[in-house]
Amino acid sequence: TTRTGSPLRQRMIEDMRMRKLEAKTQASYVRAVRTLSAYLKRPPDTATVEDLRNFHLHMVDAGTSPITLNATLTGLKFFFDTTLGRSEVVARLRPVKVPRTVPVVLSTLEAAQLIAAARNVKHQAALSVAYGAGLRASEVCRLKVGDVDSERMALRVEQGKGAKDRYAMLSPVVLQRLRAWWRIGHAQGKIFPNGWLFPGLDPMEPLTARQLNRAVHDAAAAAGIAKRVTTHTLRHSFATHLLERKVDIRVIQVLLGHKKLETTSIYAHVATDLLR
Repeated sequence: TTRTGSPLRQRMIEDMRMRKLEAKTQASYVRAVRTLSAYLKRPPDTATVEDLRNFHLHMVDAGTSPITLNATLTGLKFFFDTTLGRSEVVARLRPVKVPRTVPVVLSTLEAAQLIAAARNVKHQAALSVAYGAGLRASEVCRLKVGDVDSERMALRVEQGKGAKDRYAMLSPVVLQRLRAWWRIGHAQGKIFPNGWLFPGLDPMEPLTARQLNRAVHDAAAAAGIAKRVTTHTLRHSFATHLLERKVDIRVIQVLLGHKKLETTSIYAHVATDLLR
């Protein structure tokens, strides 16, 4: 958001800021325009309908994944529609269909082994929250001490995906792990009264999603879990295990913060008890 780069780039950044797009979205849109400019070898605002058609074909032929391809097209649509006011240039661009895959899910035993194999109490507590509350990696990292409501047994998730606040469940086991970590972190001077629940190397900054994911990979290797595991795998496992315990799928939808029930229904395809 600093005033660097060309006036055109700056104008696009200002347009995104005016609409309060998230930082990751802004970076994705700028990257899309930069990719187009590199392909054209000239300023992106000179692109024609035929240029964009050829660029689209170039990405497909290069093996660009459907998710990356659609993200690039979305960024270009914003650039031409909003920043340039040339909607006719991107009118024919259409997103490609993204193949629907079933998520990797751990068994309850594997989830317990993974958490137990984490190298320290902070990582054990963070992974317990990811699995026990079904939070996204970014949501775990952004938790603050004051977000733990032990009276109502809930976790307050501020500005999750889609810039929405919600409450997540807090089990007694997770609360116990969080209290154990708080005592250690507070004694070490890493946790402040209103600070981050999971601080990074600098206590004033939160743990990053990349650091948390690395902790998951290390724990999976230590536990001997051969499945391809990420922090999001714990969220998938949370939802699947609840479904197998006959929890109403609409309740799971609310706990996960899904906007559409269709998104939550994917777990019906991996809940082994339901399949049996």
